[in-house]
Amino acid sequence: MFRSLLRLVWKTTPFKFYGPTSFGCRLSSQFLQMSENQRKFTICVEGNIGAGKSHMLDYFKHEPGVEIYSEPIKKWRNVHGINVLDLMYQDPRRWGLTFQTYVQLTMFQTHIQKIDHPVKLMERSIFSAKYVFVENLYKSGMMQDVEYHILTEWFNQIVKDIHVDLIVYLRTSPETALKRIQKRNRIEEQNIPLDYLKSLHELHDDWLVNGRCKIPAEVMTLDANKGIDEMIEIFQTRRNKILCQ
Repeated sequence: MFRSLLRLVWKTTPFKFYGPTSFGCRLSSQFLQMSENQRKFTICVEGNIGAGKSHMLDYFKHEPGVEIYSEPIKKWRNVHGINVLDLMYQDPRRWGLTFQTYVQLTMFQTHIQKIDHPVKLMERSIFSAKYVFVENLYKSGMMQDVEYHILTEWFNQIVKDIHVDLIVYLRTSPETALKRIQKRNRIEEQNIPLDYLKSLHELHDDWLVNGRCKIPAEVMTLDANKGIDEMIEIFQTRRNKILCQ
């Protein structure tokens, strides 16, 4: 009876045991295929303000099996009726810590959000919030030492549970970014100077090109100085790689 039970288990289980003991096992190809089909992928689109991240998300939003997560700007503009994004741009020395604390929270919420489809495509990440925007505030003297260290401790704790599979870096010149910002004419961005974009560009490069901060995933760098039609061609050509297929 025991042998009959073993034969039944062997025939119905998705994995097989090999070797003299039950602990010396390896997964069958059937089980591996099932695991691969159930896997979820997270892709983060990074780049300067005006790099074309929203255009990229718009292109992939109708792609089957992909869930799009734009930056939670609506939340930043309305914290119980207060626009903390605008406050930060008006007075970064006063509101930088407040804003970046909320950015960390909202980006963390996006990272851990459960998805029904295989791919989560995010605009930016908790990593760029820290390695680019917090670093910029700190290096420019807009954030105090103790504020920076507190944010860093929070960051180091919460990223332990975050996984990213691919970073797509839309790399643009600061001059191109400024032209696009002026064209789209968002209220909070009306007074962004070129020097600010240059600083963010350098920090993006320091992180994603030069590796001066920890890179959580493989990086695909795309020249995003091109026009929208050329970028669409690039997205089409690199589709499978971008979606981890």
